[in-house]
Amino acid sequence: MAVQASRSGARERDGTSDVVGTVILVGCAVWALVSAAGREGRPEGVLLAVLAVAAGYTCGRIAGSLVPVATALSLAVFAYVMAVAARQGVPGDAAESAAPPGDTGAVAALLVLAVGAACCAAAAARSPGRRNTLLVVAAVAAASGPLLGSVAGLVAAVGVLLCSLAAARMRHRSLGLTGLIAATSVMVGASWAVAVRALPAGLASSLEGQLTAHRVLLWEDAVDLLRENPLLGAGPDRFGDLSPTALESLNSDGKPHSAPFQLAAEQGFVGVLLLGAAFGWLLYALWCSPRATPVVLSAGAALTALAAVATVGNALSFTPVTAGAGLLAGLATARPPERP
Repeated sequence: MAVQASRSGARERDGTSDVVGTVILVGCAVWALVSAAGREGRPEGVLLAVLAVAAGYTCGRIAGSLVPVATALSLAVFAYVMAVAARQGVPGDAAESAAPPGDTGAVAALLVLAVGAACCAAAAARSPGRRNTLLVVAAVAAASGPLLGSVAGLVAAVGVLLCSLAAARMRHRSLGLTGLIAATSVMVGASWAVAVRALPAGLASSLEGQLTAHRVLLWEDAVDLLRENPLLGAGPDRFGDLSPTALESLNSDGKPHSAPFQLAAEQGFVGVLLLGAAFGWLLYALWCSPRATPVVLSAGAALTALAAVATVGNALSFTPVTAGAGLLAGLATARPPERP
């Protein structure tokens, strides 16, 4: 274990993950400006999301190297309070009107962040009693999903909690992080298969019933926009202006309720690749982290659950979610404080 921690620390200290992250985040911001150039695109939402992730990650690295448990617990409380407030609207929501029925939205994402942060705090706690108390806090937060109107939040948060409990028995993080990447790839691949009608009729009907027909129609519109302009897309924040389904809906927020499909429609294949690269960078930073494996895998599970929610919802349209994701990743990659 000591050798593994030493190797992880050596990988983190060379600064490779920080350089990679900087390049990817700058690339996301620059491509949003490129895809908007000369058109009516509005890149402000993407730029705000990039800034929120960068700021959250930086704050997490700083606070996590000083008071990791207290900071993680503070993030858990903040995310849960924001999840409760999400029923009346979340600050930083980019939508201009109510979301269509079936939207997983911010509540599920914030519950995932709350449970993930509480699990990270538990994994970093030295006292068994404090660790168990924090796990109980995480379980209570996860169980409150239905009370907040988000069954998806319950499922995702319970998944994070179970992964965190399993991580306590894992010695090697590589296998766990590989599994998280595979799970995310399956989720994104399945959503794409639904949108392009590549699944058998029975399975497609079953999934469409879970996703709602409205969301599937939005995804199909996104695929059509991607086919029309595969390189640059239609331009940032223009999906609602060009999607027939969104235009015909009385309460549309102008989004396809899926981060990959939104970037595909508005920024082309490059936008999707940059989104995938950003997620890959976060997991790579966790792999390089000098923190203990249970902390790393707990954070990785939360980020993977967040990616799943963002694949079938508009979670990344909320600034508290993107900032919280960056903060959680920063906490899990910060240097642990020196023990007296």
